[in-house]
Amino acid sequence: MENLTPDQEAVVEMVRDFAAVELAPHTAAWDEEKHFPVDVLARAGELGMGGIYVSEDFGGSALSRTDAALIFEELAAVDPSIAAYISIHNMVAWMIDAFGNDEQRARLLPGITAMTELCSYCLSEPGVGSDAAAITTRAVADGEDYLINGTKQFISGAGASAWYLVMVRTADLGSRGITAVVVPHDAPGLSFGANEKKMGWRAQPTRQVFFDNVRIPQANRLGAEGDGFGIAMKGLNGGRVNIGACSLGGGRAALEKSIAYLKERQAFGGPLIEKQHLLFEIAHMDTELELARTMLRRAARALDDGAPDTVKLCAMAKWVATDAGFHVADQALQLHGGYGYLSEYGLEKLVRDLRVHQILEGSNEIMQLIVGRLAVER
Repeated sequence: MENLTPDQEAVVEMVRDFAAVELAPHTAAWDEEKHFPVDVLARAGELGMGGIYVSEDFGGSALSRTDAALIFEELAAVDPSIAAYISIHNMVAWMIDAFGNDEQRARLLPGITAMTELCSYCLSEPGVGSDAAAITTRAVADGEDYLINGTKQFISGAGASAWYLVMVRTADLGSRGITAVVVPHDAPGLSFGANEKKMGWRAQPTRQVFFDNVRIPQANRLGAEGDGFGIAMKGLNGGRVNIGACSLGGGRAALEKSIAYLKERQAFGGPLIEKQHLLFEIAHMDTELELARTMLRRAARALDDGAPDTVKLCAMAKWVATDAGFHVADQALQLHGGYGYLSEYGLEKLVRDLRVHQILEGSNEIMQLIVGRLAVER
């Protein structure tokens, strides 16, 4: 691993121990049974993983985005599904910390950072995925309240979360008419669809979220009316680095499994690791992951520094890292031959879990659109 500070080494070791004890023995069963381990998430919260880059005032760990990327890489090396959910939870925690007022932060953050109260991020809708500025879920002012109507789609943690950070339309002004509100799980009129049957990410629930005249106080709004799109995009910059780090961790695990397998497997008169063309494949996989790690570190530093090229670097890092993680896992499965296709080797789960990272937090096609547009503007 690259040069880490003593503090970072201690964090990595702590997360690695947690993943080995709390995640590794159960990942296959959780995947098969679609079990969402909320008790284990609360133990992650006890170790500071519920508000990694949230300020310390209300239980956050106040770490850097680089520290967060290290944490998500370690978690995902054992279970990308759980790591990715913790990443989404942290994105919401940061948005409340960064854009909430003191009353909101004091009320919401202690349970969120402890991960005794989980969070969901509600942006996508059944007819609105990549074109986030076109959302139709609407909040209408009614006295000191909002009445919310609409449907959100592909919501991680839905049905188990205590808080839903929801992007709603408060004016017909495109992206400038979107507002961010926090909805509690027990708000009357809030309901959920069935747990989706998914290719991967089975250890976390994904459901539609329905709003039928859901009444919440306007005091649950983050920032001013019309600030929501900017808040959502700033949250996604960090989410993109986090999900890239999850892909890096899953890819790293696949590479490590491949090296161990090729050393052990005997064929054509010796261990497969001695075959030059397979060694070349390992070299390609290792280099892809190292390039992704470098891009992720650069984007994380830009986030911490508030650099002018943050949006571009986060999009590049997400695109490069999620492509690399999936490609390495897919190639690792190929190197294992028929064994790679069996669940007991853990590779087919990595392939299934990592595939969706190329789609969410902004698809990789959208990342290319962002990078291309910024290059032309420059």
